[in-house]
Amino acid sequence: MKNDYKLGSVVVMKKQHPCGTNEWEIIRMGADIKIKCNGCGRSIMLPRIEFNKKLKKIIKL
Repeated sequence: MKNDYKLGSVVVMKKQHPCGTNEWEIIRMGADIKIKCNGCGRSIMLPRIEFNKKLKKIIKL
């Protein structure tokens, strides 16, 4: 998948979060990408390479 996401995009990851949703919002971009769960509000940081591997699709740009 090409890197056509940006700050504020809503993405779907391959694995589901323990709260039950797999939709995340991108809240910080750089060498690492910080994403926030749309279900419970928890945020995590992933290296960009790992994020690209785990990304399934982009819902909203």
